[in-house]
Amino acid sequence: MSSKTTYGLRGLVNLGNTCFMSCILQALTHTPLLRDYFMTDQHRCIPKGVDQCLMCEMAHLFQEFYSGKNTPHIPFKMLHLVWTHARHLAGYEQQDAHEFFIAALDVLHRHSRSSAMARNPQECQCIIDRIFTGKLQSDVTCMSCGGVSTTLDPYWDISLDLGTQTATGFSDALLCPVDQAVAPASLADCLERFTRPENLGSSAKIKCGRCDTYEESTKQLTLRMLPIVACFHLKRFEHSSKLHKKINDFISFPQYLDMTPYTAIYRDHSAAPEAHQAALLSSRQSLDRIKNKYALFAVVNHHGTIEGGHYTCYIRQHVDDWYKCDDHIISRASLDDVLASQGYLLFYHKQFLDYD
Repeated sequence: MSSKTTYGLRGLVNLGNTCFMSCILQALTHTPLLRDYFMTDQHRCIPKGVDQCLMCEMAHLFQEFYSGKNTPHIPFKMLHLVWTHARHLAGYEQQDAHEFFIAALDVLHRHSRSSAMARNPQECQCIIDRIFTGKLQSDVTCMSCGGVSTTLDPYWDISLDLGTQTATGFSDALLCPVDQAVAPASLADCLERFTRPENLGSSAKIKCGRCDTYEESTKQLTLRMLPIVACFHLKRFEHSSKLHKKINDFISFPQYLDMTPYTAIYRDHSAAPEAHQAALLSSRQSLDRIKNKYALFAVVNHHGTIEGGHYTCYIRQHVDDWYKCDDHIISRASLDDVLASQGYLLFYHKQFLDYD
Protein backbone atom coordinates (compact mmCIF):
# COMPACT_ATOMS: atom_id res chain seq x y z
CA MET A 1 0.00 0.00 0.00
CA SER A 2 1.21 3.51 -0.79
CA SER A 3 2.09 5.98 1.96
CA LYS A 4 -0.95 8.08 0.94
CA THR A 5 -3.21 5.05 1.33
CA THR A 6 -1.92 4.14 4.79
CA TYR A 7 -1.67 7.70 6.11
CA GLY A 8 -4.07 7.90 9.05
CA LEU A 9 -4.41 4.12 9.42
CA ARG A 10 -3.22 2.74 12.73
CA GLY A 11 -4.27 -0.18 14.90
CA LEU A 12 -5.03 0.16 18.61
CA VAL A 13 -3.74 -2.30 21.18
CA ASN A 14 -6.50 -4.03 23.18
CA LEU A 15 -5.78 -3.29 26.85
CA GLY A 16 -8.21 -5.93 28.11
CA ASN A 17 -11.78 -5.97 26.75
CA THR A 18 -11.28 -2.49 25.25
CA CYS A 19 -12.36 -3.31 21.69
CA PHE A 20 -15.45 -1.15 22.27
CA MET A 21 -13.20 1.87 22.80
CA SER A 22 -10.93 1.05 19.85
CA CYS A 23 -13.86 1.04 17.42
CA ILE A 24 -15.20 4.41 18.57
CA LEU A 25 -11.74 5.97 18.46
CA GLN A 26 -11.30 4.69 14.89
CA ALA A 27 -14.63 6.27 13.89
CA LEU A 28 -13.77 9.58 15.57
CA THR A 29 -10.28 9.81 14.06
CA HIS A 30 -11.83 9.34 10.61
CA THR A 31 -14.50 12.01 11.06
CA PRO A 32 -13.47 14.70 8.50
CA LEU A 33 -14.23 17.92 10.39
CA LEU A 34 -12.95 16.53 13.68
CA ARG A 35 -9.71 15.59 11.94
CA ASP A 36 -9.42 19.09 10.45
CA TYR A 37 -10.02 20.67 13.86
CA PHE A 38 -7.36 18.71 15.72
CA MET A 39 -4.82 18.64 12.91
CA THR A 40 -4.86 22.45 12.70
CA ASP A 41 -4.23 22.81 16.45
CA GLN A 42 -7.47 24.67 17.21
CA HIS A 43 -8.03 23.21 20.69
CA ARG A 44 -7.17 25.37 23.69
CA CYS A 45 -7.14 23.54 27.01
CA ILE A 46 -9.88 24.61 29.45
CA PRO A 47 -9.84 22.10 32.37
CA LYS A 48 -7.22 22.08 35.14
CA GLY A 49 -4.47 20.89 32.84
CA VAL A 50 -3.55 18.79 29.85
CA ASP A 51 -3.13 15.72 32.09
CA GLN A 52 -6.88 15.73 32.79
CA CYS A 53 -8.20 17.00 29.45
CA LEU A 54 -9.73 14.45 27.08
CA MET A 55 -9.65 17.00 24.25
CA CYS A 56 -5.87 17.31 24.68
CA GLU A 57 -5.50 13.53 24.60
CA MET A 58 -7.72 13.39 21.51
CA ALA A 59 -5.43 15.93 19.85
CA HIS A 60 -2.48 13.69 20.75
CA LEU A 61 -4.30 10.67 19.29
CA PHE A 62 -4.83 12.48 15.98
CA GLN A 63 -1.15 13.40 15.89
CA GLU A 64 -0.26 9.74 16.47
CA PHE A 65 -2.65 8.51 13.78
CA TYR A 66 -1.42 10.98 11.16
CA SER A 67 2.27 10.85 12.05
CA GLY A 68 3.08 8.26 9.39
CA LYS A 69 3.76 5.55 11.98
CA ASN A 70 2.22 2.16 11.29
CA THR A 71 2.89 0.32 14.55
CA PRO A 72 -0.16 -0.18 16.79
CA HIS A 73 -0.81 2.66 19.22
CA ILE A 74 -1.34 1.94 22.93
CA PRO A 75 -4.27 4.14 24.08
CA PHE A 76 -3.56 3.75 27.80
CA LYS A 77 -3.91 7.43 28.70
CA MET A 78 -7.14 7.71 26.71
CA LEU A 79 -8.57 4.77 28.67
CA HIS A 80 -7.41 6.26 31.99
CA LEU A 81 -9.03 9.63 31.23
CA VAL A 82 -12.32 8.00 30.21
CA TRP A 83 -12.31 6.04 33.46
CA THR A 84 -11.62 9.28 35.36
CA HIS A 85 -14.38 11.34 33.75
CA ALA A 86 -16.95 8.58 33.03
CA ARG A 87 -16.66 6.35 36.08
CA HIS A 88 -19.48 4.03 35.04
CA LEU A 89 -17.14 2.74 32.30
CA ALA A 90 -14.19 2.14 34.64
CA GLY A 91 -12.76 -1.37 34.88
CA TYR A 92 -11.83 -4.12 32.48
CA GLU A 93 -15.32 -5.59 32.08
CA GLN A 94 -16.88 -5.70 28.63
CA GLN A 95 -18.61 -2.42 27.84
CA ASP A 96 -21.07 -1.26 25.20
CA ALA A 97 -19.62 0.68 22.25
CA HIS A 98 -22.68 2.91 22.00
CA GLU A 99 -22.51 3.79 25.68
CA PHE A 100 -18.82 4.62 25.29
CA PHE A 101 -19.54 6.80 22.24
CA ILE A 102 -22.09 8.92 24.13
CA ALA A 103 -19.86 9.14 27.22
CA ALA A 104 -16.84 10.15 25.12
CA LEU A 105 -18.81 12.88 23.32
CA ASP A 106 -20.11 14.16 26.65
CA VAL A 107 -16.61 14.44 28.16
CA LEU A 108 -15.17 15.96 24.97
CA HIS A 109 -18.07 18.42 24.93
CA ARG A 110 -17.44 19.43 28.56
CA HIS A 111 -13.71 19.79 28.02
CA SER A 112 -14.10 21.95 24.92
CA ARG A 113 -16.61 24.45 26.28
CA SER A 114 -15.52 27.95 27.21
CA SER A 115 -16.67 29.61 30.44
CA ALA A 116 -19.16 31.67 28.42
CA MET A 117 -20.64 28.51 26.93
CA ALA A 118 -20.85 26.96 30.40
CA ARG A 119 -22.99 29.91 31.56
CA ASN A 120 -25.29 29.55 28.55
CA PRO A 121 -25.21 25.92 27.36
CA GLN A 122 -27.99 26.55 24.84
CA GLU A 123 -25.53 28.61 22.79
CA CYS A 124 -22.66 26.12 22.88
CA GLN A 125 -20.68 26.19 19.65
CA CYS A 126 -17.94 23.75 20.65
CA ILE A 127 -16.60 21.49 17.92
CA ILE A 128 -18.53 18.49 19.28
CA ASP A 129 -21.87 20.31 19.12
CA ARG A 130 -21.10 21.79 15.71
CA ILE A 131 -20.42 18.35 14.23
CA PHE A 132 -22.71 15.91 16.06
CA THR A 133 -25.72 17.85 17.40
CA GLY A 134 -29.07 17.75 15.66
CA LYS A 135 -32.55 18.73 16.87
CA LEU A 136 -35.43 16.32 17.30
CA GLN A 137 -38.98 17.67 17.00
CA SER A 138 -41.78 16.02 18.96
CA ASP A 139 -45.36 16.90 17.99
CA VAL A 140 -48.15 15.74 20.32
CA THR A 141 -51.57 16.20 18.70
CA CYS A 142 -54.84 16.14 20.64
CA MET A 143 -57.24 13.68 19.00
CA SER A 144 -60.20 15.70 20.20
CA CYS A 145 -59.43 19.25 19.01
CA GLY A 146 -56.37 18.78 16.79
CA GLY A 147 -54.21 21.10 18.89
CA VAL A 148 -50.47 20.48 18.59
CA SER A 149 -47.82 20.82 21.28
CA THR A 150 -44.26 20.92 19.90
CA THR A 151 -40.98 20.44 21.75
CA LEU A 152 -37.41 20.46 20.44
CA ASP A 153 -34.57 18.44 21.94
CA PRO A 154 -30.91 18.16 20.93
CA TYR A 155 -29.46 14.76 20.05
CA TRP A 156 -26.05 13.26 19.27
CA ASP A 157 -27.36 10.01 17.85
CA ILE A 158 -30.60 8.27 16.96
CA SER A 159 -31.39 4.91 18.58
CA LEU A 160 -33.57 2.74 16.36
CA ASP A 161 -35.69 -0.20 17.54
CA LEU A 162 -35.41 -3.48 15.66
CA GLY A 163 -38.17 -5.41 17.44
CA THR A 164 -41.44 -6.68 15.97
CA GLN A 165 -44.90 -6.71 17.57
CA THR A 166 -45.41 -7.81 21.17
CA ALA A 167 -48.01 -10.30 22.37
CA THR A 168 -50.44 -7.43 22.95
CA GLY A 169 -50.47 -6.62 19.25
CA PHE A 170 -48.28 -3.55 19.33
CA SER A 171 -44.69 -3.06 18.25
CA ASP A 172 -41.95 -2.52 20.82
CA ALA A 173 -41.29 1.01 19.63
CA LEU A 174 -44.66 2.19 18.37
CA LEU A 175 -48.24 1.65 19.41
CA CYS A 176 -49.48 0.63 15.97
CA PRO A 177 -51.64 -2.26 14.69
CA VAL A 178 -50.13 -5.71 14.18
CA ASP A 179 -50.37 -5.50 10.38
CA GLN A 180 -48.05 -2.49 10.50
CA ALA A 181 -45.71 -3.85 13.19
CA VAL A 182 -43.36 -5.89 11.04
CA ALA A 183 -39.68 -6.20 11.83
CA PRO A 184 -37.59 -3.61 9.95
CA ALA A 185 -35.29 -4.93 7.24
CA SER A 186 -33.36 -1.77 6.42
CA LEU A 187 -32.15 1.50 7.88
CA ALA A 188 -34.87 3.21 5.84
CA ASP A 189 -37.50 0.98 7.51
CA CYS A 190 -36.13 1.91 10.93
CA LEU A 191 -36.18 5.63 10.16
CA GLU A 192 -39.67 5.45 8.69
CA ARG A 193 -40.90 3.72 11.82
CA PHE A 194 -39.03 6.19 14.06
CA THR A 195 -40.80 9.14 12.40
CA ARG A 196 -44.23 7.49 12.02
CA PRO A 197 -47.09 8.94 14.13
CA GLU A 198 -48.01 6.74 17.09
CA ASN A 199 -51.26 6.59 19.00
CA LEU A 200 -50.41 6.99 22.68
CA GLY A 201 -53.59 5.14 23.68
CA SER A 202 -56.21 5.62 26.37
CA SER A 203 -53.84 4.69 29.18
CA ALA A 204 -51.52 7.61 28.40
CA LYS A 205 -53.88 10.56 28.11
CA ILE A 206 -52.24 13.99 28.10
CA LYS A 207 -53.85 17.20 29.32
CA CYS A 208 -54.66 19.34 26.29
CA GLY A 209 -54.10 23.06 26.84
CA ARG A 210 -56.90 23.92 24.44
CA CYS A 211 -59.51 21.43 25.73
CA ASP A 212 -58.31 21.79 29.36
CA THR A 213 -59.04 18.07 29.84
CA TYR A 214 -57.07 14.85 29.55
CA GLU A 215 -57.47 13.54 26.02
CA GLU A 216 -56.02 10.79 23.86
CA SER A 217 -53.31 11.99 21.54
CA THR A 218 -50.82 11.02 18.87
CA LYS A 219 -47.09 11.65 18.92
CA GLN A 220 -44.73 12.07 16.00
CA LEU A 221 -40.96 12.51 16.01
CA THR A 222 -39.23 14.23 13.10
CA LEU A 223 -35.80 15.74 12.55
CA ARG A 224 -35.90 19.52 12.81
CA MET A 225 -32.17 20.10 12.32
CA LEU A 226 -29.77 17.56 10.86
CA PRO A 227 -26.22 17.24 12.23
CA ILE A 228 -23.11 17.26 10.06
CA VAL A 229 -22.34 13.73 11.28
CA ALA A 230 -25.32 11.43 11.79
CA CYS A 231 -24.86 8.38 14.02
CA PHE A 232 -27.50 5.63 14.04
CA HIS A 233 -27.61 3.11 16.88
CA LEU A 234 -29.35 -0.12 15.89
CA LYS A 235 -30.71 -1.48 19.17
CA ARG A 236 -29.54 -5.08 18.88
CA PHE A 237 -29.51 -5.72 22.62
CA GLU A 238 -33.00 -6.35 23.96
CA HIS A 239 -33.64 -6.26 27.70
CA SER A 240 -36.95 -7.15 29.34
CA SER A 241 -38.15 -8.63 32.62
CA LYS A 242 -38.32 -12.07 31.00
CA LEU A 243 -35.20 -12.25 28.85
CA HIS A 244 -32.07 -10.59 27.57
CA LYS A 245 -31.11 -11.30 23.99
CA LYS A 246 -29.27 -9.99 20.97
CA ILE A 247 -31.16 -9.34 17.73
CA ASN A 248 -29.02 -10.79 14.94
CA ASP A 249 -31.34 -9.82 12.05
CA PHE A 250 -29.58 -8.38 9.03
CA ILE A 251 -30.47 -4.71 8.60
CA SER A 252 -29.38 -3.31 5.25
CA PHE A 253 -27.97 0.20 5.08
CA PRO A 254 -26.89 2.28 2.08
CA GLN A 255 -23.59 3.86 1.11
CA TYR A 256 -25.47 7.13 0.49
CA LEU A 257 -28.47 8.27 2.49
CA ASP A 258 -31.05 10.99 1.84
CA MET A 259 -32.49 12.18 5.16
CA THR A 260 -35.11 14.47 3.59
CA PRO A 261 -38.12 12.13 4.13
CA TYR A 262 -37.54 12.14 7.89
CA THR A 263 -37.28 15.90 8.38
CA ALA A 264 -39.97 18.02 10.01
CA ILE A 265 -40.32 20.31 6.99
CA TYR A 266 -40.84 17.36 4.65
CA ARG A 267 -43.51 15.79 6.87
CA ASP A 268 -45.25 19.16 7.25
CA HIS A 269 -45.31 19.62 3.48
CA SER A 270 -46.47 16.06 2.91
CA ALA A 271 -49.47 16.71 5.17
CA ALA A 272 -50.46 19.85 3.23
CA PRO A 273 -53.22 19.83 0.56
CA GLU A 274 -51.94 18.44 -2.76
CA ALA A 275 -52.07 21.71 -4.73
CA HIS A 276 -50.14 23.59 -2.04
CA GLN A 277 -47.85 20.61 -1.45
CA ALA A 278 -46.49 20.62 -5.01
CA ALA A 279 -45.45 24.26 -4.78
CA LEU A 280 -43.82 23.77 -1.40
CA LEU A 281 -41.85 20.71 -2.43
CA SER A 282 -40.53 22.02 -5.73
CA SER A 283 -37.93 24.75 -5.21
CA ARG A 284 -36.99 24.60 -1.54
CA GLN A 285 -37.04 20.83 -1.24
CA SER A 286 -34.71 20.39 -4.20
CA LEU A 287 -32.16 22.56 -2.39
CA ASP A 288 -32.78 20.85 0.95
CA ARG A 289 -32.23 17.42 -0.57
CA ILE A 290 -28.69 18.42 -1.50
CA LYS A 291 -28.00 19.51 2.09
CA ASN A 292 -29.68 16.40 3.48
CA LYS A 293 -27.59 13.79 1.63
CA TYR A 294 -25.08 11.76 3.61
CA ALA A 295 -22.20 9.37 2.88
CA LEU A 296 -21.26 6.38 5.02
CA PHE A 297 -17.77 6.56 6.56
CA ALA A 298 -17.71 4.15 9.53
CA VAL A 299 -19.56 1.07 10.76
CA VAL A 300 -19.14 -0.58 14.17
CA ASN A 301 -20.08 -4.27 14.36
CA HIS A 302 -20.65 -6.56 17.34
CA HIS A 303 -19.79 -10.25 17.07
CA GLY A 304 -21.09 -12.72 19.64
CA THR A 305 -23.94 -12.81 22.12
CA ILE A 306 -25.39 -10.44 24.69
CA GLU A 307 -23.32 -12.19 27.36
CA GLY A 308 -20.03 -11.63 25.58
CA GLY A 309 -18.53 -10.74 22.25
CA HIS A 310 -16.12 -8.58 20.31
CA TYR A 311 -16.34 -5.27 18.44
CA THR A 312 -14.75 -4.50 15.08
CA CYS A 313 -15.04 -1.44 12.89
CA TYR A 314 -15.00 -0.58 9.18
CA ILE A 315 -13.67 2.86 8.34
CA ARG A 316 -13.47 4.72 5.05
CA GLN A 317 -10.10 6.16 4.10
CA HIS A 318 -10.11 8.84 1.38
CA VAL A 319 -13.10 8.68 -0.99
CA ASP A 320 -13.64 4.97 -1.58
CA ASP A 321 -11.03 2.88 0.27
CA TRP A 322 -12.40 0.77 3.11
CA TYR A 323 -10.50 -0.94 5.93
CA LYS A 324 -11.44 -3.30 8.72
CA CYS A 325 -10.10 -2.36 12.16
CA ASP A 326 -9.86 -5.29 14.58
CA ASP A 327 -7.95 -3.84 17.53
CA HIS A 328 -4.28 -3.73 16.41
CA ILE A 329 -4.97 -5.40 13.04
CA ILE A 330 -5.87 -3.22 10.04
CA SER A 331 -6.83 -5.01 6.82
CA ARG A 332 -8.30 -4.01 3.48
CA ALA A 333 -12.04 -4.41 2.97
CA SER A 334 -14.46 -3.89 0.12
CA LEU A 335 -17.64 -1.83 0.10
CA ASP A 336 -19.53 -5.13 -0.28
CA ASP A 337 -17.93 -6.36 2.95
CA VAL A 338 -19.08 -3.22 4.73
CA LEU A 339 -22.66 -3.28 3.45
CA ALA A 340 -23.00 -7.01 4.23
CA SER A 341 -21.92 -6.57 7.86
CA GLN A 342 -24.17 -6.72 10.91
CA GLY A 343 -24.09 -3.03 11.70
CA TYR A 344 -24.50 -1.85 15.29
CA LEU A 345 -23.43 1.80 14.94
CA LEU A 346 -23.59 3.53 11.55
CA PHE A 347 -21.75 6.80 10.96
CA TYR A 348 -22.64 9.10 8.05
CA HIS A 349 -21.38 12.59 7.26
CA LYS A 350 -22.95 15.16 4.98
CA GLN A 351 -22.01 14.33 1.43
CA PHE A 352 -20.43 17.71 0.69
CA LEU A 353 -17.59 16.63 3.01
CA ASP A 354 -16.43 13.95 0.56
CA TYR A 355 -12.79 14.84 0.14
CA ASP A 356 -9.44 13.14 0.68
